[in-house]
Amino acid sequence: MGQLPRFKVAAVHAAPVFLDKAATTRKAVSILREAAHAGAEFIAFPETFIPAFPVWSALWAPIENHDLFARMATESVFVDGPEVAEIRHEARQLGVFVSIGISERSTASVGCLWNSNLLIGDDGAILVHHRKLVPTFYEKLVWAAGDGEGLRVAETRIGRLGGLICGENTNPLARFTLMAQGEQVHVSSWPPIWPTRPPAEGGNFDNVAANRIRASAHSFEAKAFGVVSAGFMDGAMRDALVGRDAKIARVLDETPRAASFVIDPTGRQISETLQDAEGIVYAEIDINACVEPKQFHDVVGYYNRYDVFDLTVRRKRQQPVAFRSDDERPPAEPQRPAASLPRAQLHEIGPGYGQFDP
Repeated sequence: MGQLPRFKVAAVHAAPVFLDKAATTRKAVSILREAAHAGAEFIAFPETFIPAFPVWSALWAPIENHDLFARMATESVFVDGPEVAEIRHEARQLGVFVSIGISERSTASVGCLWNSNLLIGDDGAILVHHRKLVPTFYEKLVWAAGDGEGLRVAETRIGRLGGLICGENTNPLARFTLMAQGEQVHVSSWPPIWPTRPPAEGGNFDNVAANRIRASAHSFEAKAFGVVSAGFMDGAMRDALVGRDAKIARVLDETPRAASFVIDPTGRQISETLQDAEGIVYAEIDINACVEPKQFHDVVGYYNRYDVFDLTVRRKRQQPVAFRSDDERPPAEPQRPAASLPRAQLHEIGPGYGQFDP
């Protein structure tokens, strides 16, 4: 077997300091130090760890949570802001790779937010900046749609690292895009809870079952390791929400909690599960284990039909406006009016193509 990388990965199962970006950043730095001290070289945080997941969008009508949206906007972070800079500095100091979810602010609008994830290198550089393609269900009340710019896999000294946010792990084309870049370790990040029905009605979304299916399916198809990092709802977050409306206590308490764990390239779990308490899940990763399963079916290699299937991905960062100065405009192409074209040329162009609007 080839000499491919071996290392320890850490899946963080923790709560932010609810809607406090500065305090949550300090907590993230503390977790990074703890995980690095335990030998982890790749440390993955949950979805929008900074500053929190907006579960209130599932609990109350939009007309009742304007103040929470405003607070979320204030406590969200710029990618070039001090909070991300602190995480990057710590990654460089510790020599570790970091995947962390943030609620990202826009420089073009005080109210536009994205559900984003950053993959940071062991030198502190941002390797991948991904914005969630489509906010899921009630998340649309908080976040804007992302774009394809961040659908990238980073080639690093520990392997090819990629990831998707929450419901994106249900998107076959997004997943295949990462597979086709040789992804070897896939991070899927998740919220602490995801209410879909009042508990009395039954049939609520089972975070653990759904996330395990999606993570295992991707690992099995990609022949890649899967790092499942889910958030945690601590007492402070619960109290802040219940303090607004005591009736939602049952929703919070009886909605299934998400779990964090690690999957191998066959879809088998290789770590403990953390669900009901904060902590860090560790697992040993040997990239060599990605090789043998490719012999069975390699969906980006021989086990595909590129003459039948064709996927195009537009990697373009969307902007609200594009500016261009006068001297950047291309020269206008001279046009001859239709009346000056010879009759034979009009005939050659064909019916309908020789007519021009004035």
